Amino acid sequence: MTIVTAVFLTYKCDVKAQSINVGAECAILICADSGEVLYEKNADKKCAIASITKIMTAVIALEYAAANDKTVKFTPEMAAEGSSMYLQNGEILKLSETVKGMMAVSGNDAANAAAVTVAGSNEKFAALMNEKAAQLGMKNTNFVTPSGLDDENHYSTARDMALLCCYAMENDDFKDIVSRRSIEVSYIFPEGKTQTCVNHNKLLSTYKGCIGIKTGYTKKAGRTLTSCAERDGTRLIAVTLNDSDDWNDHKALFDYGFSLYESRTLVKTTDTYKLPVVGSDTDYAEVHPEKDCSVPVRKDGSEMPVRKIYMPHFVYAPVEKGSCVGEVCYYSGKRKIISVRLITGTQADIYTEQTE
Repeated sequence: MTIVTAVFLTYKCDVKAQSINVGAECAILICADSGEVLYEKNADKKCAIASITKIMTAVIALEYAAANDKTVKFTPEMAAEGSSMYLQNGEILKLSETVKGMMAVSGNDAANAAAVTVAGSNEKFAALMNEKAAQLGMKNTNFVTPSGLDDENHYSTARDMALLCCYAMENDDFKDIVSRRSIEVSYIFPEGKTQTCVNHNKLLSTYKGCIGIKTGYTKKAGRTLTSCAERDGTRLIAVTLNDSDDWNDHKALFDYGFSLYESRTLVKTTDTYKLPVVGSDTDYAEVHPEKDCSVPVRKDGSEMPVRKIYMPHFVYAPVEKGSCVGEVCYYSGKRKIISVRLITGTQADIYTEQTE
């Protein structure tokens, strides 16, 4: 059973951010680490979202495949109009392999194949999609199809899709797939067949630090795009809906977002704390973080993470050097962004009373 942790987006958009000229009908830029909203435009307007729908389809399929990577046998009922990875009747491949074609070349056939394999039908799979959306706090979203083909009752918002992107990019398998400029799909039948799928996301090759995630287009939705970029420990996510100049708009949003942050080392191995020791000649054991750790912080000093140290009030001797006795954490709002173990740097032996 997968435990879902919702990401809460905080609202903070300054005047400079709102001066960015983004042509999208709806847009949002967030810091994935803190959930801080850096830019938004009609972020809660319900819109058709086209193939960025497949982010949810892929997440569910990969989570299912992690426990049971079923074989998918393609049948005529799985066929779909629009973009395709051109699966043929009777071809067999693993569920996880369909996700590669689904995300790289936006295969509607692959999305249907995954949905039917996991849930038995597109309709039953849509119920799983909406259940996951509710768990993630996507309050203005309703899924009808696994592919994102137009339907009046199939919609989401820029803000909700940003929530989904944050969650999806925490999945290592998902992140690996969407970060590749091309990826190879392996088939079980025909035996030995492989297929190279070239990712439609041009930002992977045109914007430094881009690591995903998904493009989309239908006549009703227009061009939709979700993307993620990472530099010096700062991870940003941008979403635009109905945007004819989405590549350039995402670059502008990322440039603005990265200009706000710098990487700062908040945890250092040279930091020292004292832990009281009972039953030893030594009153305290020296404790220090196991490693240095840096995180992105706002250059203007706002939204600084809050430090919390977790250690017992005291420990009994003996205390071995290098023992883990707690952790130092930093939080952005309610979200933990750093967790580093605290280890003892000195040894505290058991006190032995001396007698003449």
